Amino acid sequence: MSRLRTVLAVGATLLGTVGLPAVGSGGAHAAAGTLYVNNSAKAGCADDGTGTQARPFCTVAAAAAAVRPGQTVQIADGNYVEPVTVDHSGTAEAPIVFRGPTAGQPAPYNSGWAYLGLSDKPGGGLTVKGAEHVRFEVLHVTTAPQAAAVVVDGSRDVSFSEVGLAGGPGLRITNGSERVSVVRSGAADVLVDGGSTGTVLSTNTAGSVRVDNAPGTVVVSNSFGACAKGLVLTGASNGTTVENNVINTANDLGERCGTPAVGITVDRSATAGLKLDYNVVDSRSGAPAYDWAGTGYTDRAAFTAASGQGAHDFVEPTYRDARNRPDAPKHQFDSADENAPGMLTVDLKGNAAQDDPTVPNTGTGSGTRDRGAYEDRTGGSAYTPVGPVRLLDTREAIGVPSARAVAPWETVNLPVTGVAGVPAEGVTAVTMTVTATEPTQDGDLAVRPFGYSWSSPSSLINERETTSTLNWTAGRTVPNQVTVPVKDGKVSFYNHSGGTVHVIADLAGYHSARGDLFKPQDPVRVLDTREPIGVPQAQAVPAFGTLELPVAGAAGATAVTMNVTVTEPEQEGHLTVYPHGDAAPNTSNLNWTAGRTVAGLVTVPVKDGKVSFYNHSGGTVHLVADLAGHYGADGRGAFYPSGPSRVMDTREYWGRPQYRMPAVVPAWGSVTVYPAWGSYPAAVTLNVTVTEPGAEGHLKAYSAGSPNNTSVLNFAPGDTVANQVVVPMKQGSDQVTFYNASGAPVHIVVDRYGVERY
Repeated sequence: MSRLRTVLAVGATLLGTVGLPAVGSGGAHAAAGTLYVNNSAKAGCADDGTGTQARPFCTVAAAAAAVRPGQTVQIADGNYVEPVTVDHSGTAEAPIVFRGPTAGQPAPYNSGWAYLGLSDKPGGGLTVKGAEHVRFEVLHVTTAPQAAAVVVDGSRDVSFSEVGLAGGPGLRITNGSERVSVVRSGAADVLVDGGSTGTVLSTNTAGSVRVDNAPGTVVVSNSFGACAKGLVLTGASNGTTVENNVINTANDLGERCGTPAVGITVDRSATAGLKLDYNVVDSRSGAPAYDWAGTGYTDRAAFTAASGQGAHDFVEPTYRDARNRPDAPKHQFDSADENAPGMLTVDLKGNAAQDDPTVPNTGTGSGTRDRGAYEDRTGGSAYTPVGPVRLLDTREAIGVPSARAVAPWETVNLPVTGVAGVPAEGVTAVTMTVTATEPTQDGDLAVRPFGYSWSSPSSLINERETTSTLNWTAGRTVPNQVTVPVKDGKVSFYNHSGGTVHVIADLAGYHSARGDLFKPQDPVRVLDTREPIGVPQAQAVPAFGTLELPVAGAAGATAVTMNVTVTEPEQEGHLTVYPHGDAAPNTSNLNWTAGRTVAGLVTVPVKDGKVSFYNHSGGTVHLVADLAGHYGADGRGAFYPSGPSRVMDTREYWGRPQYRMPAVVPAWGSVTVYPAWGSYPAAVTLNVTVTEPGAEGHLKAYSAGSPNNTSVLNFAPGDTVANQVVVPMKQGSDQVTFYNASGAPVHIVVDRYGVERY
């Protein structure tokens, strides 16, 4: 994309307006009203009129010649191919405002963009000459590459907000201009010179900024785009502040550009009174990160030792690593100096600060502001274990007004925030064990965000009819864990069957900006009462007996995620997994019938390094547990809830990237799925269903390499069985392979509920 198109695109993404207070005073009389400019064919415009809405001006120049203090020049959507000079002044109490289309105005002044200037003529943009107390908002200005799009010449108290500037130096502030502010705007290059004072450049994108003989300039929270020419301070630019900027002088691939550029250059003449700190300078340009008084420094520590500046700066790549390495640099996030002069309350797009749980809050103030012009909005959620505690039981009127079964094709909406220790605000997802019991017909249950929009991104499938969380046959009790996004404080349960069913939901924890992060790992068997693993001897858990498991490999964990399997049960029953030392709660994680092997994912709080398993049945059972990861101080992965979205159904044709025709997964064969195509997460959270199996067996899931000795799901001939699965992803991989460990074909269905990212 050309630099011109890039700058204009910046303006097109802006969402709101930040008004800056006027500075100074004046004695001119304020004229009320708005002057309108609209050059469209149907506007009936005339430059010899008074600029009413009924008969607007045709040109911005005509409005600029007529405007008086306190008036606003409202410019309609369109191209205004003209140079404009503004030399009329407002007052501190009644500034003059030039504004492009904004919400709340009548059409065509409420949407679109106003483009001003001559792109093929030097000096064909906007000149503010000798004017005071003037505001420019939501405009695009361009001119030929040989000259600046906007020149502020000998003017005072002039501000630009949400203005895209393209042309030689996109913006020049010169000839002793005072108190010029440029915020939430985009310029190819910016030049502040000629003895101008008190300039503020905050929360903009720029190719370069040069400050020459311009004392008291403030350059804060700007992002210098790829192949930027950096920030240069020369001349008597005393008392300059340079903070919270992100400067990338390399290209988007992390390679040097044609002529390597220094990130920050400070001439000896510009060092007096300088404050330079909290910046991030890209390390990959091939040039020094700093030039201080003629000496280059590639290392921040050496620069600080020589200059006394930049103690909180970082020299590192200035983007999130697409391959999602746990060691990817993130020092620009939650680390800005909120006390720097010129700081705004929002970023370039109008977003407030958002805490990223994957990084410590090292900035001043709240500690959550990011450096640069953009607030990173991709931060995920941390996890807080709760309970387990029952939130829903339609048999006992828990979570519902009355005790009754869920009717055929009915949806139950369950509030999950502001209850059971879950905060009322800021919750992005909840983890629950959901159980369907007493179903009168075969069917399935879908657990989804409240008000979920039904869609399928990769296949022509009616997702309302097919995406499911657990499946049952008439009369059978079936549980499954689900981590489901929360919307408006609720989640929904949809009975996809022609019969009634009772639904139970036991809360295990919630995701929000506070809590612990996840540390995924290759599955490892931590318990097998048949072997023995995790127990002193091979022995089944007795009827109504409790097993206490020290969780190896999860030191300091607040919660663990395990795939738990019950096998060889003598009688029907259920299993409760809960924190060590607590009384067994009235909840369940797995249900079984005599002789049947069942598996389910369990996320459970850890106490004293242990968890407990309670066999709520009148017969013995064997237990197997495979550890998939844990939450704790050493966790690095935040959860990003999504969907649910179907990413594979082997019964259907599937498009990119698989391009797979309908076909079974053969005996001892596998199918590869792309649950997070191209995004390379640390782990994925999936709901996996096996259907139409021809023989008893189990399913394995892994990201790369060969199948391990653990399993994620067990099945018998003819079953339809679902289980939530957390699969750790190998670095650089976006694929998950499912291996059918049985002697007959199966079909596999996979729904994505979220990913974990570093």
